Amino acid sequence: MNIYNKRSLFRRRDETGVYRMFFFVVLILAGIWLIRSVQQGEVKPLFLPTATPTRFAASYTLEGDAYFTAGQLTAAIDAYREATNVDPNNADVWAQLSRVQTYSTALIVQREDLLARLDEAIVSAEKAIEVDPDSSNAHAVLAFALNWKASYTSEDRERQALLQKSEQEAVRAIQLDNTNVLAQAFYAEVLVDQQKWTQAQQVIDQALEADPSLMDVHRVNAYVLESLGEYALAIESYDRALAITPNLTFLYLRAGAGYRRLAFESPNEEVQKQLFEKSLEYFAQTARINAQLGVKDPAPYISIAKTYSQMGEFFIAIRNIQKAIEFEPFNPVLYGELGVLYHKNRNYETGILALGCAINGCTGPESCDGRGGCGPNDTEAEVQPLTLDGSTVYYYDVFASELAALSTSKNNKCPQALEVATIIEASEYIADANIAVDMAVVRTICSFTPETTETGSTPEPTIEPAMLEDVTPTPTP
Repeated sequence: MNIYNKRSLFRRRDETGVYRMFFFVVLILAGIWLIRSVQQGEVKPLFLPTATPTRFAASYTLEGDAYFTAGQLTAAIDAYREATNVDPNNADVWAQLSRVQTYSTALIVQREDLLARLDEAIVSAEKAIEVDPDSSNAHAVLAFALNWKASYTSEDRERQALLQKSEQEAVRAIQLDNTNVLAQAFYAEVLVDQQKWTQAQQVIDQALEADPSLMDVHRVNAYVLESLGEYALAIESYDRALAITPNLTFLYLRAGAGYRRLAFESPNEEVQKQLFEKSLEYFAQTARINAQLGVKDPAPYISIAKTYSQMGEFFIAIRNIQKAIEFEPFNPVLYGELGVLYHKNRNYETGILALGCAINGCTGPESCDGRGGCGPNDTEAEVQPLTLDGSTVYYYDVFASELAALSTSKNNKCPQALEVATIIEASEYIADANIAVDMAVVRTICSFTPETTETGSTPEPTIEPAMLEDVTPTPTP
């Protein structure tokens, strides 16, 4: 019999077509979603470079703190700047940047660079206040930066204005947070510069009692003690600050200067020698730390030179200033210091060359002549002239005196000597009795003109070494 297979009795019906269609629909929808996600940035294309993880501001701040403690202030400033780039609305980061920028000026010799850095510190502190007007730390560091700028400002009216503004900011910082020890320390420093010594002592004592763990507090306490003439106690306070931050070289410089001051005032020659040697130890330690850190800072060599100068060892002092010039061959201040040392060592001719570089500026080859010749580690450098102010009048005085004293009919240096004397006489510094006497001597010497000498009517004056030794003011220890 015939059986017709009209339906499948024993096999499943083929349903692959339905599943295939469902799969294609899902695939199409997934493709549309992927394309839209790539366009909207939710999904990144393949083979893109691996993204670099973004650092937080706190990471840069910790790095800046570490550099500051290690004494690498330039690296610390760079780290804090990166922190402000990452988090520009963080007032504390701006305040930390300002604080380190201000401290870094302790390692800057040239006045223009120093003032420029202080202006940067003021801008950073003002930015911190702009971000957070109620930040006690922001107002405190602004007071700190303004006060340090005031100490380097020669014009009295501007200085008083800066001090007044600094005091206002310090008071505001304490009003916002009367437990802010950093603000108290900076306020005490301002009070010292306003000659309010008793009040400064009271404020810094409160800060010491509240938190003796801060370097700033011990540094300012030392500054207060120095203002009171307590140099031995000031050195102890600097030592405490160094125990907290042992690589901050400017603290060694201040402590060393304290020992030098004690030596200067000691009537006992043996004690004086010991104190001078202790001073040199602190300065030498500064130089060693700088060498370890790769910092080319002339400051310790300048301090060593000043100490040897006070000890009467001018040749060693000259060698140390020459070492400082290796680091900053363009710095006119260093040539001024070198010229004074040549003068004290009775090398007047070379002293004129060095002081000429400082006051008139000089070319590269002339800079070598001014430093007594360039050695293998020296480079020629163009030197810009120094303007007359409270920190440079000493160089002008010695320069004019040497030019006049060494002037002869064959080598008449009096026109330049009188030109420098006229500049000094037109300034406020002629009120200094020592400087006034020196300029009178310059004019007396130069009144013997070469023309008069040649006729034989008036003899040319004979210049004794003692006349040159007496033309300079007493240096500050």
